[in-house]
Amino acid sequence: MQIMLTMAAYMLVVIGIGFAFAQRANKSSEDYFLGGRSLGPWVTAMSAEASDMSGWLLMGLPGVAYWCGVADAAWTAIGLAAGTYINWLITSKRLRRYSEKAGNAITLPEFFSNRFHEKNKVVMTIAALFILVFFTVYAASCLVTCGKLFSTLFGFDYIPMMIVGAVFVLVYTIIGGFLAESASDFMQAVVMITALMVIVVTGTVAAGGPGVVLENAQAIPGFLEFFGAASPVTVDGVQQAAQGVPQFGAPEQYGVLDVISPLAWGLGYFGMPQVLLRFMAIRRESELTRSRRIATVWVLISLTVAVLIGLIGRSLYPTALTTASDAENVFILLSTNLLPPVLAGLVMAGILAATISSSDSYLLIAASAFAKNIYQGLFHKTASDRRVLWVSRITLLAIAFVAIFIALDENSVIFTIVSFAWAGFGATFGPLMLFSLFWKRTNRAGAIAGMVSGGGMVFVWNLLVRPLGGAWDVYELLPAFLFSCLCIVVVSLMTAPPDRQIQEEFDAVRASR
Repeated sequence: MQIMLTMAAYMLVVIGIGFAFAQRANKSSEDYFLGGRSLGPWVTAMSAEASDMSGWLLMGLPGVAYWCGVADAAWTAIGLAAGTYINWLITSKRLRRYSEKAGNAITLPEFFSNRFHEKNKVVMTIAALFILVFFTVYAASCLVTCGKLFSTLFGFDYIPMMIVGAVFVLVYTIIGGFLAESASDFMQAVVMITALMVIVVTGTVAAGGPGVVLENAQAIPGFLEFFGAASPVTVDGVQQAAQGVPQFGAPEQYGVLDVISPLAWGLGYFGMPQVLLRFMAIRRESELTRSRRIATVWVLISLTVAVLIGLIGRSLYPTALTTASDAENVFILLSTNLLPPVLAGLVMAGILAATISSSDSYLLIAASAFAKNIYQGLFHKTASDRRVLWVSRITLLAIAFVAIFIALDENSVIFTIVSFAWAGFGATFGPLMLFSLFWKRTNRAGAIAGMVSGGGMVFVWNLLVRPLGGAWDVYELLPAFLFSCLCIVVVSLMTAPPDRQIQEEFDAVRASR
């Protein structure tokens, strides 16, 4: 009961933030979708990372480490940390400058469309449709997190708890818009990293110290290897145990592709709308340097601690979580068993914080893609801001219903769902973002080819190629990203160069500092 009351209090605070920003958010679509480009450096950095990491940071990543050891989780974390830093370093300032120069674009599809001065909005429409598809999948992963969290904590059925989480996030997002989302994400970033630190310290002490955790991990074949992985012995997906000891087979050996595949997660950052929008929303370009430092430190600490929690959980509760899906509850298991109820409730709010901070971003960006870029951009160009805001809220409801349907399976693995959506955004928008900002010869035809080929290849590789196994078992983001780059270059060179006005605009953005 104390855990429930603590989490309820936290949810009320989040809703209060939504109401506090509601009046300003409804002034215009720019305020609702981009906060009027008024974010400070701390809010920009912390809200970007909190909305990016989502519940998989506290559940998915520790679950991978608990289930099969360090390798997959650590290489993924390294790729993400590197991608975070490089994206802030080379993309943020140029995008902030260019998005304002290109017709004061307030959404990612609008930026791409304005960048190529298109009149029939094909680039905008394709970008908006891909955002709708992949963010709906992303939102579903957040609802799975909510369902697992509430059902594990309170013993209720998964589906009702998942729907409760969906309703809460939906109401909050409808009320406050981008400013409320960013302000609460700042708070939630603090909650998330605090929760991680509390559990890693408490868990280490309960296990008998770092030496005991390390000794336990070394006793499991492949568990601490960076070029291999532990292999749980399973029957129908359930890990077997003998006399209270979990059973593992011979460790899996890693080749070059097995390392490159999780490292490729870092490529996703160049196409991640929830992060790129923060670059566009900061009040001054000069403040992005400070934001980069804040974001990088937050990510390094959070990812490291999340991996350690998986190792600590395996040491303390070696047979408690017997499937890959159950393993994602290791953070909850540690919190509820090791902490007093009120403190456990605060730590559980960390998972809720991670979920809210991501799902509100996903829903808002997806809604803006339809309302601003498809409804107003294509069909009702003279639609008022008020009408656009209403359409966005109706779209939020529709997306939420689809996400709920996707999330109905309580055996869904959060890490798997997130990895697919992450690949989708990274391959669809990442190459185009880089070429749009840094290659003047990129033209509209190349942009269309890059998005369609990148997004399409994610589906093809994930569903048809990767199941072949062996050398083909590579995370779909890597081949799709490279294929999109190739298509942008080839198609741009085979078709007419951008007109003089587009090239002059590119030169003006590049020259300004």
